[in-house]
Amino acid sequence: MSDFYKELAKQLATRWVSMLALPGVLFLAAGWIGFRLGHAHALDLRRFTDTATGAAAQVARWPGAAQALGLIGVALAAALVGLVVQALVGPVRAWCLGQWPRLLATALTGRRRRRWTAVVRRREELQEQHPPHARTPEQQQRIDLIAGRANNIALAEPGRPTWMGDRVHALSQVTVNRYGLDLTFCWPRLWLVLPENTQTEINTAQSGFAAALFTLTWSIPYLVLGAFWWPALLAGLVIAAVGRARARDRIGVLAELTEAALDVHGRGLAIALGVSDESVTGPLDPEEGQRITDIARKGR
Repeated sequence: MSDFYKELAKQLATRWVSMLALPGVLFLAAGWIGFRLGHAHALDLRRFTDTATGAAAQVARWPGAAQALGLIGVALAAALVGLVVQALVGPVRAWCLGQWPRLLATALTGRRRRRWTAVVRRREELQEQHPPHARTPEQQQRIDLIAGRANNIALAEPGRPTWMGDRVHALSQVTVNRYGLDLTFCWPRLWLVLPENTQTEINTAQSGFAAALFTLTWSIPYLVLGAFWWPALLAGLVIAAVGRARARDRIGVLAELTEAALDVHGRGLAIALGVSDESVTGPLDPEEGQRITDIARKGR
């Protein structure tokens, strides 16, 4: 048991250093440099060297105990910055998934819906003009291009003001339309019948999305620091771009894995709930899905 606790402590320490302490130290260093140089001397390397050398010489004159306390103080300050950033992950996640104030969300969702509808109508017009039996490769390529544009906006009719929010919304819509399942209520039941390897894949995708959001959230303190030192603004924009790109990729993978889990293991959920029996194979049909939804909802 003692070996278990030692290994747990080691893993927690590693996680603390990688996710909180190290990024926090980097930000504190950037903040110190930024407030020392300011906008006027933002890239003055000689001024930076002189300032850093003077600070190092001053610290070197401190007693050993004072140096140790200073190091502990820096570590605690770095951890505090990391904890503040970690607390901001929730609001950033809500923003990315389109949980916006109603008026703003309605306006931007309507704009996205109009764009998506226009592209889908254009695709349908091309499909009617060029029936499959008489369609040339060039015509098919053009239809595929238009379909790709629609999918880049959303995989189903937009219902959220952001792409990531619509990716989750599209999953819910496809689940209802194809299987008659309300995923909000049915997902916990499905999770219990998923095999361990499938759960592991989904957990890995969720962890990847969480890590991407954490990266995106780290852009906030750098953007704030950019008000005092403009290179930090550039760093914040780069961090935001990288975090957003990773979050979009990870939420896409998570949604695909969730949909695949339902395709493959939805029948197992129906059997577990007594909606179907083991003699039936293949994906769920909408009637079975609706019965599962009724069971999961319990009249709610």
